[in-house]
Amino acid sequence: MIRKVFIREHSKPGTKGENVIQTMNYNPEEIEKKWQTYWEKESLFKVAEDRGREKYYLLEMFPYPSGKIHMGHVRNYTIGDVVARYKRMKGLNVLHPMGWDAFGLPAENAAIENNTHPAAWTYANIANMKAQLKRMGFSYDWDREVTTCDPAYYHWEQLVFVKMLEKGLAYKKRTFVNWCEACGTVLAKEQVENGCCWRHTDQEVVLKEMDSWFFKITDYAEEILAFSDELPGWPERVLTMQKNWIGKSYGAIIRFPVVGGNNMIEVYTTRQDTVFGATFLCFAPEHPMLRALIKGRPQEREVLAFIEKTLKVDSYVRTADLTVKEGVFTGRYCLNPVTDEQIPIFVANFVLFDYGTGAIMAVPTHDQRDFEFATKYKLPLRVVIRPPGGNLSEETMTEAYEGEGLLVNSGPFNGKKNLAALDLIASYLESRGLGHKTVNFRLRDWNISRQRYWGAPIPVIYCDSCGTVPVPEKDLPVVLPLDLAMRPNGASPLPLEPSFYKTTCPKCGRSARRETDTMDTFVESSWYFERYACPHYDEGPIEHEKVDYWLPVDQYIGGIEHAILHLLYSRFFTRVLRDFGEVSYSEPFTNLLTQGMVCKETQECPRHRYLYPKDVKDGRCVLCDSPVTVGPTVKMSKSKKNVVDPEELIGRYGADTLRMFCLFASPPEKDLEWSDQGVEGSFRFLSRVWRLVEENVEDLEKVSPCSGEEDLSGNLRDLHRKTHQTIKKVSGDIEDRFHFNTAISAVMELVNEVNRMLASDTPKDSLFWSVVKEAVETTIVLLSPVVPHITEELWERLGHKESLLLAPWPAFRVEALAVEKRLVVIQVNGKVRDRIEVPASYSEKEIEAQALGSERVKFFLAGKPLKRVIVIGQKLVNIVV
Repeated sequence: MIRKVFIREHSKPGTKGENVIQTMNYNPEEIEKKWQTYWEKESLFKVAEDRGREKYYLLEMFPYPSGKIHMGHVRNYTIGDVVARYKRMKGLNVLHPMGWDAFGLPAENAAIENNTHPAAWTYANIANMKAQLKRMGFSYDWDREVTTCDPAYYHWEQLVFVKMLEKGLAYKKRTFVNWCEACGTVLAKEQVENGCCWRHTDQEVVLKEMDSWFFKITDYAEEILAFSDELPGWPERVLTMQKNWIGKSYGAIIRFPVVGGNNMIEVYTTRQDTVFGATFLCFAPEHPMLRALIKGRPQEREVLAFIEKTLKVDSYVRTADLTVKEGVFTGRYCLNPVTDEQIPIFVANFVLFDYGTGAIMAVPTHDQRDFEFATKYKLPLRVVIRPPGGNLSEETMTEAYEGEGLLVNSGPFNGKKNLAALDLIASYLESRGLGHKTVNFRLRDWNISRQRYWGAPIPVIYCDSCGTVPVPEKDLPVVLPLDLAMRPNGASPLPLEPSFYKTTCPKCGRSARRETDTMDTFVESSWYFERYACPHYDEGPIEHEKVDYWLPVDQYIGGIEHAILHLLYSRFFTRVLRDFGEVSYSEPFTNLLTQGMVCKETQECPRHRYLYPKDVKDGRCVLCDSPVTVGPTVKMSKSKKNVVDPEELIGRYGADTLRMFCLFASPPEKDLEWSDQGVEGSFRFLSRVWRLVEENVEDLEKVSPCSGEEDLSGNLRDLHRKTHQTIKKVSGDIEDRFHFNTAISAVMELVNEVNRMLASDTPKDSLFWSVVKEAVETTIVLLSPVVPHITEELWERLGHKESLLLAPWPAFRVEALAVEKRLVVIQVNGKVRDRIEVPASYSEKEIEAQALGSERVKFFLAGKPLKRVIVIGQKLVNIVV
C-alpha cells in the first residue's frame, strides 16, 4: 500500500467566504506517475549532437535482462541518474542511454527450466525491466536502446570479427580450455574464480582439449598496460588489478637441450641468476612436446595417467599454496646449458602451460615450491646464492633461501651480487645461443568460443577445398535461428540443425559447413557503448561523426567485479576499432566509478539455513519452529535469501524514497548496509520537505526569491548565507567527489534552518518570505537530481510553468558566504585580559563559551571558581571570580 502523509486542513482563500476544506497529501505513486508521463510525452531526455555545447556522456553498465531489477541495479542507476541530471542542469549536452546485455547462458538455462525459448524469455524480461526502470524515474534516452541479441546489433560485431580474422587478430587453434560442466561450455581464463565457474561458484572448472577461436589481445598487452598510467579518473584498485592480470615481467628464455634428441626445451624465468642451481626441469601436463617426448618410454603409461588426473583439477587449485606438489619422472633428461650436467625431466601439477613457456627450470635451494618437490622426490640440491654474512649447506637446509646475496657455484659469476648478475648471465646465454633476455606477459589471448546456443554466431564457413573461409560481408549477419527447440541437457542445437550448419563455400560454391560455436557474450559488451551513439545506423558498426562527438564515455559506473573481464576487453576492442579506422580514441572510458555492493544481514535457522523475512516470526522459523539467529551482513543474493524487492518498496514508499536512501546511506564507492529504518527516515524527510512547501505555499507565491541585493541583517542574513553555503557544498560534493550522502546532509541542514526561521519571532514581512523562498526553492533544485518527482511537483506548486529539468543549477554568491565578525573584549575582575573575534550572528551564550575557552583567560582564571559571567551588548564579557 502506498504511503500517504496527511498534512493539515485549512480554509482555501478566494472562495467567497466559503470554508473549503483541502487535504494535502504526499502521494508518491500519483506524483511519480504524473511526472514520468510528462517527461516521456515531452521527450525531455532525448538528446542529439550539438557542436555548440559541451557534451557529457554518462553511462552505467547495462544489465543482463534477468526479469526483475535488484537493489544493486537501483543503486548503480540512481548514482548515474543524479550525475546525468546534475550535468544537464549545468548546461551540458548529456547522453544517458540504456540497453540490454541480452545474450548468454542464464537466459538459455532459464528457458530450459521454464520450457520456453531464450528469445521469448529474454524479450519478456526486457519489457518488464524496462517498465521497472521507468518507474524509478531514470532519465534515459530510450530512443537509443540497444539489445545485443538483435541481429541489427550483432551484424556489426560479426563484421568486426571478419576483419580481425583477415588481420590475424582472430584465429583458431586446438588447446586446453577451461570447461564448466554446469554451463556445458568453455570459459575464458578471466571467468574462472578461485577454481570455479564465475557463474556457478560451486562448480569446479576442469581442463579440456578442443578447438577454439581466440582474439589476439596479447598484441595489445604492452599498450594497454602503458595507458593504465594515463587514466587518472580510474580507481587505483582497478588499474592495479588489470596491471597484475596483464602481468608484465622481465626475464630470460633459456634453452635446455634434450639428451638423445635434437630438440630444445625453452623455459622462461625471471631468475636466470640461479640457472647454475637448476637440478631438474618440469613440464606442465598440457605441454605439446610432452607426448612425443615420452612416446615408447617405460614411463609413458604412468605419465599419461598423471596428465589425465591433473587436467581434471583447475589451475587455481593446482597452484594453491596448500596443494601438495606432485609429479612424475618422464624417463628423459636434458642438459643444464651452463653446467652441461644431465638433469631429469618431470611433469608437475604446479606448472601451468599458460604462463611463460609451460616448462620451468627447478632450483630447489632458492625456490620453496621447487624445494618441496625436490625433497619429496629426493632430487639433488645445489646452493648458488650465499646470504650476506652466512653460508648455506644443502645437507642442512630445511627450506629454500629466496633472498639476495652473492653468487657461488656459478662459474665465472662467482662473487657477484645475484641481482646485478641477471643481465650478465642473460648475455652469456645469448652469446652461446642458449637463451636471451625477454619480456613476458601473464595475459593470454581471449578464448571467445562458446558451445552454447544463445549467442552471436561466429561468421566462419569450413570448406574441404578452401579451408576456413570468413562469411562475406554481403552475407552478414549470420542470423541465429529462433525456431530451434532447446535440448534438456543444455547442449547447443546448432550442430544438429542442418538448416543452420549446411551451406555453400563462398569461394568455390561446393558444400560446406558453418561454425556452430557462438561468441562469448563479453564480445557484445566490449563495444555497446559506441553503438549507443548511433544505434540506428545501418551502414556499419560506427557512424563516425556521431561517435566522434560523444565518445569516449566521460563517466562510466559499474561494479568492481568487472575490473578484469569487461573493462579489460573493452579497452582491447576499442583499440581494434581504432586500428580499423572506426574510432579516433584509444581509451573508451575517461572516468570510472566502481560502486560498492548492497549488503544485508542474513537470518538463519539450524534446519533450513537461510530464511526469508516472511519465514521468521517472533524470532523463530515458521517452517520448523527452530530459533532464528541473525547472520553476518553480506551482499544481497537470492541464495542467501536476504534480498529486498525494489518493486515492493516503490509501492510502499515511492521511487524517490528508495533513490534517496541508496544515496544517503553510504558514499557510492563503499558498500551500502541495508536498513529498513533508513528507508523510513528518507520517507520522513521527504514528507517534511513536502509540508514545508504545502504549509507555506500561499505566502511563498506572493514574493520573488531573495536576489542578494537586499539589505539583510540578523536571522535573514544568516539564512541567506546558509542557502549559498549549501549550494557551494552540494555542488562540490556532486561535481568533485560524488559524495551524495554529504550533499543530502547539507540540504537537510538547510531545511532545518528554514523551519527554525519559520518558528522564530522574526517579522513575517515580504522580505522575510523572499529570503525563505530563496532557501525553499534552492532546497528543491538541489534535491531534484536525487528525488526528481517530488521536486518537480513542488516546483510546479510554487508557480513555475517550466519543468524543473530545464531550470539551471544555482550558483552560490561569494559575497553571501562571508561571515561578519565582531570584536569582543574580555575582562577578568574588571581588567582586560584578551580580545577575540566572533561571528556577528553569535548569541550571548555562544560568546560566553568562546570567552571562557580563551587560553589567555584560562591562565588568569587559574582554576578559580566563577562567580558570574556578564555579556554586555555582545561586545564585552566581564568574568568575575
